[in-house]
Amino acid sequence: MQFRSDIPTPALLLDLDAFEDNIKKMASHLKARNKGFRPHGKTHKCPEIATELINAGAIGICAARLSEAEVFAEHGIRGLLITTAVVGADKIARAIALARNVPDTMFVVDDEHNVGAINGAAAGGEPIKLLIDLYFGRTGIEPGPPAVRLAKIISSLPNVVLEGLQSYDGQAAHTTPFQARGDRTNGNMAKAIATKAMIEQDGIGCRIVTGGSTGTYRFDSENSGMTELQPGSFIFMDLDYEQIGGPDGDRYRDFKNSLTVITTVVSTPPGFAIVDGGYKAFSTDRPFTPRPIDLPGVAYGWAGDEHGRLDLSTSSKTLKVGDRVEFIPPHCDPTVNLYDQIHAMRGDRVEAVWPIAARGKSQ
Repeated sequence: MQFRSDIPTPALLLDLDAFEDNIKKMASHLKARNKGFRPHGKTHKCPEIATELINAGAIGICAARLSEAEVFAEHGIRGLLITTAVVGADKIARAIALARNVPDTMFVVDDEHNVGAINGAAAGGEPIKLLIDLYFGRTGIEPGPPAVRLAKIISSLPNVVLEGLQSYDGQAAHTTPFQARGDRTNGNMAKAIATKAMIEQDGIGCRIVTGGSTGTYRFDSENSGMTELQPGSFIFMDLDYEQIGGPDGDRYRDFKNSLTVITTVVSTPPGFAIVDGGYKAFSTDRPFTPRPIDLPGVAYGWAGDEHGRLDLSTSSKTLKVGDRVEFIPPHCDPTVNLYDQIHAMRGDRVEAVWPIAARGKSQ
């Protein structure tokens, strides 16, 4: 049996009690509102976690990339939605192979030439299931008439079929304050729902409107036109999400921090403690650094690829070589992608070690 103190560092830890509580809260919230639950796999890239989510009621798993979806499929995960367009002959061939193996797999599109390429490559089998990706600041086609025109093109082709709309607004998830976040997502999701109605008025089936995020789930789940939500970070949480605020103040309290990085103190120069977690242990895409747990007032600073520096000059805490320090990461998704495995913890006991099998699958 392995314990926290036995784990070689730096390492990724998952507090199973908090993790399971987060899943139960989201799943029950969506079920009570009759919304489908298709959480995003880009957050964890781990088939075991995907299985936990499906066991809790998820209808499937989103994947940011085709290669992620291929890994999930190899591990028996079904109900896959690839949320980035599959472009180019090689990827289209792989996408069709995946759909032939896992027939309920869906893909997003926003370009008529890409639709034509998928249709041409998919001859001789069941139609490939497509969702039109709507533009709300990143990828997609404009809601309204442009999307309706694309729906008509899809409907006219023999080897593809329209399943619905992807209406994901990534910027809404971190819009502050809380009510501004609601106003933004409600406004954009209204455009998606109006687009669905326009498509159906032309006699074209459009059964799905999928989108939403950890930051907007409260609003999107109350939207009668949304059929399913695809939150991801709620299972782990991070410092970034903590700062977006909620209905009761400046801190987002809906879900617990379940993901940490554990490090070891490897040196103690005067006034500092150096840990073995640096740029290669944490995401670096946010303007703030990891936060040490149980060390109030102690700031972490980058000290290179392999090291971090804890400033103890104004703290009553002392650390010695060999001590363990855990951190909440700035951004969970890219932090997870730095590790090969995640240690699932029940208290101080390692209950399981789950491979992050889709790590690095960015194609």
